[in-house]
Amino acid sequence: MKKISILIPAYNEQEVLEHLYQRLGTLANDNKKYQFEFLFVNDGSRDKTIGIIKEYAESDDRVAYVDLSRNFGKEIAMLAGLDHVTGDATVIIDADLQDPPELIPEMIKYWEQGYDDVYAKRNNRQGESWLKKASSKLYYRILQKATHITIQQDTGDFRLLDRRAVDALTQIRESQRYTKGMFSWIGYKKKEITYDRDPRAAGETKWNYGKLINFAIDGLTSFTTAPLRVSSLLGIIVSGIAFIFIVLLVIRTILFGDPVGGYPSLMAVVLFLGGLQLLSLGIIGEYIGRIFNETKNRPLYFIEEYHGARTDKKTR
Repeated sequence: MKKISILIPAYNEQEVLEHLYQRLGTLANDNKKYQFEFLFVNDGSRDKTIGIIKEYAESDDRVAYVDLSRNFGKEIAMLAGLDHVTGDATVIIDADLQDPPELIPEMIKYWEQGYDDVYAKRNNRQGESWLKKASSKLYYRILQKATHITIQQDTGDFRLLDRRAVDALTQIRESQRYTKGMFSWIGYKKKEITYDRDPRAAGETKWNYGKLINFAIDGLTSFTTAPLRVSSLLGIIVSGIAFIFIVLLVIRTILFGDPVGGYPSLMAVVLFLGGLQLLSLGIIGEYIGRIFNETKNRPLYFIEEYHGARTDKKTR
């Protein structure tokens, strides 16, 4: 029997775990031609998440878990899960049930047809504000134009990956990860399916605008040097304008004797140029910071405890 691993990163999800476990159990019981593994990755939860997962593992051989030593963030938690899944294919799904597990059989169907990455595209984004939807749409437009690879819009981590796609992702050991871009970067044969995204089944979202902005910056700096080129172009344009302006001032003073503009105009120019310089330094700093973090070459995560499903045991 082919094995399907369901990878679930979890951080403070005690309210929704029972709903998720019941729906995953129904999924497995309705698809008995496949063997299932439910791999939970506890990303340093401060509530009862890991205790609940351990209870499931004691009574259900399909349940496995990776308990990380602290909160490393969702991107690293997903990598830890990919390092430990044992299935022929892996489905990544959030614990909040905004992505329906009932869509997984359709993913498996296309996987059986030879697709390596079956990703789910959202028709709508229930429970999200108009500002979040608009900013997300704008961001993906900018990212798409700045990169040389196709980044799927309105898609998240909810997808099925063939074993060779999983192996490809685990070879990428960047510490500041933008997995949505990595899914596209590795290539392989992809298939899109669409669905209506539900609101959270329970609990509260772990994402705020600060985290989303940091995530967006990681995406831009991970897959393109366009911000550096933009700062260079701005420098060239502003320098050219300043040179022309200086020439005009000199000509006007020599030919017509007009005095040069005073303090307000000088301050406006100085503040404008200073702002551009700080912006350029900030962009350069983002890339230098990434170089600094990568050159330290620290392990990406540490595990407090690992429990494998059935008799499949993997160590790290």
